[in-house]
Parts: sequence; structure tokens; C-alpha cells
Amino acid sequence: MRKLENKELERKSITDFKEAKKTPVIIVLDDIRSLHNIGSVFRTADAFLIEKIYLCGITAIPPNKEIHKTALGATETVSWEYQKDILEVIENLKKENVSVFAIEQVENSIFLQDFKVEKNKKYALIFGNEVYGVSQSAIELCDGTIEIPQLGTKHSLNISVSAGIVVWDLFKKMLS
Repeated sequence: MRKLENKELERKSITDFKEAKKTPVIIVLDDIRSLHNIGSVFRTADAFLIEKIYLCGITAIPPNKEIHKTALGATETVSWEYQKDILEVIENLKKENVSVFAIEQVENSIFLQDFKVEKNKKYALIFGNEVYGVSQSAIELCDGTIEIPQLGTKHSLNISVSAGIVVWDLFKKMLS
């Protein structure tokens, strides 16, 4: 085996990315403190052709050199928008017939492996603050919650890791 060079990977140009058919997933980041987490989520969104990212609350916005360190240019490809109020974003997405799910540990959550993707449906995934998670008021507006099963001693995963796991899982299910 030989490691491929970047020029052999046949990646999309920024123009090709913008024109490409997107995966019907929207990511909503609410009150994310870590600029590196934000950048990592942008990079994941680029990798899976995610439709859009909403940045809410205290979540920083591009351009920002600390976001860029982990996004590596994905802020130029992935469509994004800042909206201060997460609750307004959720309400507007639902009016557009987007199914909105918080990624959180709550009563009656659906474990990720049991979550069924409906064809021709668009999904929004809400990821909350690194310490406090998704706010209760946002959870109450969502269509449901998805939980990543965890077996260890810690109560949560890093936000960028959670985003990568959930986006990959939904992406796989949408392809099958």
C-alpha cells in the first residue's frame, strides 16, 4: 500500500462544492465555547457535504484564526449563518418542514443506532454547550433527541467528536 498524495484524492474545488448536491442535514451549534470545536465541525460538515451550519448564542463566527486552525478552509465551502437565538432557529426550521433533533441525553431519547432516517426528509441536528449541553428550552422545541450510547465513566463526548459520529451515522443511513 502507498499513501495517496493530496493531488491524487480528486477533491472538489470550492466552486464544485458550492454547486454539489448537499446531504440534507443542517448542523446547529449553540453556545459552543471552543473555537477548535467549531472549526472541527466545519471540517466534518465539508467532508459529508452538509447543507448548512447555524452558529447561535456565544458561538464564534468566521473569519477567526483559531477556527481556521481546525477548519482548514471549510468555512469557505460550507454555508453558514449566525443567529443569536437558538429557539428562533428551531422554530424557523420546523416551519420549513425540517425534522429537528437535539443530540443529548434525555428521558426517552432514541439511541443513535436505533434512529431511522426517512428518505426525502431534511434533518437539523442541535449540538449544545460543552458543559451544559443543549438547553432544556431548545430540547422542548425539538421533534426528538438522539443519544450516542456510552459505556465508560464519562458522561459525554467532545462536541466535535459527537458531531462526527452522528453526521457519519446519518450519512450512512441516507445512502442505504
